[in-house]
Amino acid sequence: MKRHLAITMGDPAGIGPEIIVKACSALSAQLASGALRLLIIGHATALEQARAAFAPELKMPIVSADGAWPALAFLPAGEERAPIRLGQLSPECGRFAFLAIEQGVRLAQTGRVAALVTAPLNKEALNDAGYHYAGHTEMLAELTGRKGSVMMLAHGNMRVSHVTTHVALEDVPKRITPERIRLVLDLTQDALLRLGIAKPHIAVAALNPHAGEGGLFGRQDIDVVAPTIAKANADGLHVSGPVPGDTVFVKLRAGQYDAVVAMYHDQGHIPVKLLGFNVNPETGKWDALSGVNITLGLPVIRTSVDHGTAFDIAGKGIASERSLIEAIEYAEQLATEKSA
Repeated sequence: MKRHLAITMGDPAGIGPEIIVKACSALSAQLASGALRLLIIGHATALEQARAAFAPELKMPIVSADGAWPALAFLPAGEERAPIRLGQLSPECGRFAFLAIEQGVRLAQTGRVAALVTAPLNKEALNDAGYHYAGHTEMLAELTGRKGSVMMLAHGNMRVSHVTTHVALEDVPKRITPERIRLVLDLTQDALLRLGIAKPHIAVAALNPHAGEGGLFGRQDIDVVAPTIAKANADGLHVSGPVPGDTVFVKLRAGQYDAVVAMYHDQGHIPVKLLGFNVNPETGKWDALSGVNITLGLPVIRTSVDHGTAFDIAGKGIASERSLIEAIEYAEQLATEKSA
């Protein structure tokens, strides 16, 4: 029987509960046929309020971690100690965000769920609750005991892995090492193979403008990046670069590459989010978004939405579930390939 995917609620005061019930409603035919099985983990009151408001037809029975689960079920992450208010930051919400991930990791490690799909958390609430992590990626690395994970963003054919993410820009050059670049290349190669790409072609974005312009704008691309790429190609990978950052993503979008390795957070995030966010020309506001955050290098499969908690629209019924549905689809595909 197909295993469940676990969906962790993230911050229950954000849009997590709303997009979860909307996604489950949109996927109801797959759930009914058994083609998809989902276990929601989080805050019971927040989920029930969202279900009643946005998808009253859904049935989400409460289950225990070690019991039998129907195709769509809910597992409380912990005991509710204080009321929460939509759109308001609180330690209670940070506590539930952590507990949901902790439960999900435990179930994935024991094989009860095939993958984790995470709704957004709030880093300030998480830290106010006493869990001092920069985000999901760092938390998952510690909970699974696996260091050296890699963030990949995906939107359509735009797949971008990152050498560094949540570090100050001034600290990026010292983290651009042959070992880290090669790890990112290897994990990106593995992910592309599992996504059904038989012969992946990966490009590496240059750190410096014009890939250093022969050393005029820095030597990292010449002394560190280029030799690492040459070694990867000698080992059988198909890697191009370093390609200047102002053209590499245009080439990716054109299908010349299957993925790009970006050197730092904004270099990789901006092109994916620029294409993934749909802006309403009449209002000047984004009204929908696409894109998935995939963590590579963990002993469990984890995908996530590519957006935040959106406290300003929580509970208003206007949050888009598109990114969550894409994250579920990616998790299902990666889990299927892993078990094949």
